Amino acid sequence: MRMNGTKGLLAGILLAGMLGGCATQGNKDPLESMNRGIYKFNDTVDKAAIKPVAGAYKAVVPSPLRTGVNNFFTNLGTVVTLVNDLLQFKLDKAMTDAGRLAINSTFGIAGLIDVASMDNIEKNNEDFGQTLAYWGWKDSTYLVLPFLGPSTLRDTGGLIVDTAFIDPIYYIEDVPARNSAIALKFVDRRSQYLPASDLLDEAALDPYAFMRDAYMQRRNSQILDGDVPHEEWDDTEMDDEPAQPAPAVASAEAR
Repeated sequence: MRMNGTKGLLAGILLAGMLGGCATQGNKDPLESMNRGIYKFNDTVDKAAIKPVAGAYKAVVPSPLRTGVNNFFTNLGTVVTLVNDLLQFKLDKAMTDAGRLAINSTFGIAGLIDVASMDNIEKNNEDFGQTLAYWGWKDSTYLVLPFLGPSTLRDTGGLIVDTAFIDPIYYIEDVPARNSAIALKFVDRRSQYLPASDLLDEAALDPYAFMRDAYMQRRNSQILDGDVPHEEWDDTEMDDEPAQPAPAVASAEAR
């Protein structure tokens, strides 16, 4: 049933990109008013509920256990990376990531121990947003998602595909178990960014603009596999219309 809806979903994502390109060409952040509203909502919810829960998790759960939890979810995420390696024809990376997945899932006790990193095996990050960028949709309109934070129209479409068709967590048939796993992953990830969020609140004159620019620059670096020209995001052209497939383009997370 998941696979039957793939073509329609991808068509919808590409259509959104083409419509976005027609409407926003030349505007770096055409949805800024809406984005700032969602950013403020996210910030309020985070400070009132999510951040305290993440802080309590970090304070109560011993560091070795938290490391194991993080390693477990990171290992599951390798499945997403591996699939997108193949979709981008990055066969060398696919071999590396397949090796990481096999080693950590066996010798690492279902990924609780990152044995692959101990063996200096490179860790890659690829997702379907980067795959879309690899095949031509390089630039996209910035978009803040409720609860999830910074994204773009392209990356949101990529997130939907990764979630609906690739991420192993969403294949857990027991709904309570699946929801518990998703919640634990969310809290664990938020706990990783507690120091950074405190620094952002203290240092940035405009946290929204700082977060937006940092996200866009990071995604551009991921899309180009770190080979980024020395230029600011504000100097780049925004165009949401997917270009023709360009097999030589590198992907980011390729985002």
